[in-house]
Amino acid sequence: MSSGGTTDGASSPPPRQAAGTGRWRSLARATMVPVRTFQASARTPLLQVLKTAAAAVIAWIACSFVASDEPPIFGAIAAIIVVQPSINQSFSRAVERSIGVIVGVVVAYLVALLFGAPSWLILAAIVISLLVGWALRFPQSSTVQIPISAMLVLSVGAQTPGYAVERIVETVIGAIIGVFVNWLIVPPLAVQPAHDAVATLGREVAAIMDKLASVLSEPTDERYRTLLLVEARLLRPMQTKALATLETAEDSLRFNPRRSAHRDVLKTDAALMTMLGTVITRVLGMTRAVKDHFDEGLRSEPVAVSIAEELRRAAHDLRLVMENVALPTGEEERLSNPEPALTAPIQTISPDPSHWILIGSLLEDLRRVREEIVGAVDDLH
Repeated sequence: MSSGGTTDGASSPPPRQAAGTGRWRSLARATMVPVRTFQASARTPLLQVLKTAAAAVIAWIACSFVASDEPPIFGAIAAIIVVQPSINQSFSRAVERSIGVIVGVVVAYLVALLFGAPSWLILAAIVISLLVGWALRFPQSSTVQIPISAMLVLSVGAQTPGYAVERIVETVIGAIIGVFVNWLIVPPLAVQPAHDAVATLGREVAAIMDKLASVLSEPTDERYRTLLLVEARLLRPMQTKALATLETAEDSLRFNPRRSAHRDVLKTDAALMTMLGTVITRVLGMTRAVKDHFDEGLRSEPVAVSIAEELRRAAHDLRLVMENVALPTGEEERLSNPEPALTAPIQTISPDPSHWILIGSLLEDLRRVREEIVGAVDDLH
C-alpha cells in the first residue's frame, strides 16, 4: 500500500508544481504574441533575399566610383528597394524612386534659391515636397521619397558641393542595378499558384453542385441544407483569392524572359475564371433558393429529379474541363467518362403550384450553368 502510494507520487508532479509550469507556459505564449503579430504568414524566398543582397553589394561597388567623399548608401538603398517579387514591380519601383529623388532635389534647390538657408527651411521643404507629390498625383513611394531627398540635400548637401547631383546619379545607378539583377537571376514566376487556385475553385464548385443534386433527389435534413448554403457562400472569397493570384501571375510575366512559355496557359486560366464566375453566381442562387423554399414534397417532382441529374452531369463536365486544361487535380478522382455528360434539354412537366417558382428559377440558373460549361467543353475540342 505504502509503496504504491510512493510510486504514484513519483510518477506525477505535485499539483502546485504542475500549476506553476502551466503559468510559465501561458506567460511565455503571451510574451510571444507581439512577436507573432509582426511575422509574415510565409517566409520570403531565400533566392529573393540573396538577389537583394547581391544587388546591394554590386550597387555599392559601382556607386563608389560616383560618390566623392560620402559612402554610396543611397545607391545600395535604391537597389534593395527595387528588387521586388516581379520584374514589373522592380521596374515600377525604379522609376518611382528615381523620379522622387529628382523632384526632391529640384524642390530643395528652388526653396534654397528663394529663401536662403534659415533654420526652418528644412521643415518648409518637407511640407512643400509632400504637397508637390500630392499635386502631381505621384504614388506613395515617390511622394515619400521627395521630402526625404529634399531634406538630405538641404542638410548634407549644403556643406557638400555636388551632393545633389551625385545623389541623383547614385540612385539611378542603384535602381538600374536592382532591375538588372532581378531580371538576370531566375526571374520569379507566380503561374503555379494561379493554377492551384483555379483548380481548387473548380473542384469546390463541382462538389457544391453534387451536394445540391443530393438535396433535390435524396432525403436531407435542415442542418445539411444550411451547411451547404454556407459552403456555397464561401465560393466568393475563394473566387476573390483566385482572381488575386491570377493578377499576381500576370504581373510576374511582364518583362519576364520566360513569359512566352506561360502566356497561353495564363490566358486559359483567365478564361476559366470568367466561366467560373458565372457558374458560381448561378450555383449560389440555386443553393439559396432551395434552402429558402425547400419542402419535403419537392423531391416528388419529376422535374426536380431531372434537375438533380443535370447538376451531377454539370459537375462531371466541370471536372472534365479542369482536367483537360492540365490543371493540377490534387486529390480528386480520375474521370471514368472522358466525354461530356450534358445532353438534351430537360423535358418539363407542370409542377405543383407551390413549387413552380422555385422550379422555374432552378431551370433558368441551370440553363446558364449548362451554357457556360458546354461552351468550355467545346473550346477543348
